[in-house]
Amino acid sequence: MGIDKRQDSGYEAFIERYPLYAATGEIDHLRATEYPLLDRDGHVYLDYTGSGLYAERQVREHERYLRSCVMGNPHSFNPTSCFTTDMVDECRRTVLRFFNADPEEYVVVFTANATHALKLVGESYPFSGGDLFMLTFDNHNSVNGIREFDRARGAVTRYVPVVPPDMRTCDPVLQEQFGDVGGSRNRLFAYPAQSNFSGVHHPLGWIEDAQEHGWDVLLDAAAFVPTNRLDLGRWRPDYVAVSFYKMFGHPTGIGALIARRRALEKLHRPWFAGGTITVASVQADTYFLAPGAEGFEDGTVNFTCLPGVKIGIEFLESVGIDCVHDRVMSLAGWMIDNLLEMRHGSGRPMIRLYGPTGLEMRGAAVTINIYDARGEAIDHRVVEQRAMKRMISLRTGCFCNPGAGELALGLSRDEMIRCLHHPASRMSLEEFWQCIDGKSTGAVRLSLGIASNFEDVRRLLSFIEEFREA
Repeated sequence: MGIDKRQDSGYEAFIERYPLYAATGEIDHLRATEYPLLDRDGHVYLDYTGSGLYAERQVREHERYLRSCVMGNPHSFNPTSCFTTDMVDECRRTVLRFFNADPEEYVVVFTANATHALKLVGESYPFSGGDLFMLTFDNHNSVNGIREFDRARGAVTRYVPVVPPDMRTCDPVLQEQFGDVGGSRNRLFAYPAQSNFSGVHHPLGWIEDAQEHGWDVLLDAAAFVPTNRLDLGRWRPDYVAVSFYKMFGHPTGIGALIARRRALEKLHRPWFAGGTITVASVQADTYFLAPGAEGFEDGTVNFTCLPGVKIGIEFLESVGIDCVHDRVMSLAGWMIDNLLEMRHGSGRPMIRLYGPTGLEMRGAAVTINIYDARGEAIDHRVVEQRAMKRMISLRTGCFCNPGAGELALGLSRDEMIRCLHHPASRMSLEEFWQCIDGKSTGAVRLSLGIASNFEDVRRLLSFIEEFREA
């Protein structure tokens, strides 16, 4: 439900401190018309890093499109198939345009999601003995998992730590690692443009730094692109992974690997499938992989949902990614300011924030733990349960980002080895909690997006105030 901003002194103080927010007022109208269920049902949605929300306009236009045409499998050659093939090609062009990627340099491979895009690179990268895979501690598990491919082929995995409390990487250490390549022939460097744990923005300048030392660069952009501009005309990573539902909510089940053509040619797929080959033979026991994107799109692409990707991108373009950025960063700044000021009656801080306390080189995802008056962390699961009763959607745990979580929460290497070298073949989360013996194993993430407004933040802060002890 809305508030009278003219009478709300908090809003006036907010606008005075973050005046850019006032220029994003059109999004208030957008929220009322395109996301009406938020206010109708009293939702406070703060999990945009988990998933974006879709506008009603997107769903209407997608339905209208599907009701207006007949779409056939693009692997055939008939009127309905040719129509679909043209639509898929148009969608590829739309994605390249949105990211300002030169079609002569980049190609779009449609995948199920960013995780699938990352797996394509991991399983196909030509790792061999002595090669290197380097990544920052705060990568998502979908990137961490690539280490299983490189180790199976005798390559070496090298982690570069992030340093609490800001959760940034020490740049001189990273630069030294870029130059320490030994006798490796193939080397892959992977990092998130925005950490899905701390919201940190890692420098896009690392792309050129790494490439100058002969590294191929894999950029996980899934958490970055919903509220930040990624210009592939300025920054040229070899591989970029995105999930479209994180950008604009609908459709789910489609992501993309955006790859430089020469980088895609470097990949060698360990298998082939329907749609990925030009010719395959059972009797001759051989096959020829299709060139470009088709060689990496397993089976038939999700062609009835692809029009929704084009519609979603055009919707986001109509709002303006820079406008969305200014809005969410203003709200994130106000949220951080107020969280860090919260104190118990004893004067003890209520909040510990993991990541930058300022807005420079960070995104609109804010990760915290709430502490009681004795200085002990309140279990993130308790916070989540109480938030649910207030219709507040947030995220708790380590967000599939164990490296950042371990460092932020003070879990040492020795502790992790002791717990995880378990005699059983599997370990449940409950068993891990018991092993860590009372230490916090998670945090609370509050992430903002296109439909966020001041009232969302106000209600969140009011909720957290309920944990204050006199």
